[in-house]
Amino acid sequence: MNQVEELERAILSRAERLASEFRERAGRSRDNILREAAERLRLREAREEAIAKSLAERSFRQRVQASELKMQTHLDRMRWNLVQNVERMLAERMRAFMADEPTYRAWIDRLIVEAAELIESPELIVSANAQDQRQLNARWAQIAEALPPGKTATLAPAAEAIDTLGGVLIASQDRRIRVDQTFEGRLARLQPRIQQTILERLLPGGFETGNLFTG
Repeated sequence: MNQVEELERAILSRAERLASEFRERAGRSRDNILREAAERLRLREAREEAIAKSLAERSFRQRVQASELKMQTHLDRMRWNLVQNVERMLAERMRAFMADEPTYRAWIDRLIVEAAELIESPELIVSANAQDQRQLNARWAQIAEALPPGKTATLAPAAEAIDTLGGVLIASQDRRIRVDQTFEGRLARLQPRIQQTILERLLPGGFETGNLFTG
């Protein structure tokens, strides 16, 4: 074997080793690239999944909030309808109470006397609806005698009859102090209790309304 052949053989051997090294490096690089690509794909899928999950949760929360608002609106409407139903029931009960004239007149007289005891004014003005004013006028002397000592009361003129279902409005002479014992005034004072009862029971049969008429 001459030197030329030895040189060729050495060159080929070297070339084969280099080729083998390059194949190994290429294989490792390919594996690294595949692993990095797989990791990037996994991370992108994870991000996309997180974004999709976040969007789904936000959409779900929005639907829940919309449902809650819709339900709240329905409940508010139902409570309002219940309040109106109660008011209509109370008005009917008030009319039935007024139909019992002896009891109703005694109640009116008691309201006037009690208001006279509360109002720090010697002179009072009593107002009622037109029908009640006519009945009060017929027995006014009796009512005046029942007033506390030092107190006098005047029945408002017929032309000044107030618009109320029943009851009376008692005021000081200067009208700065008033005790509103009309049906509407007493109902307005009981409104929070009525609404509270609705929230607690949601049944009109459970409303405590007796004292609206009797004390």
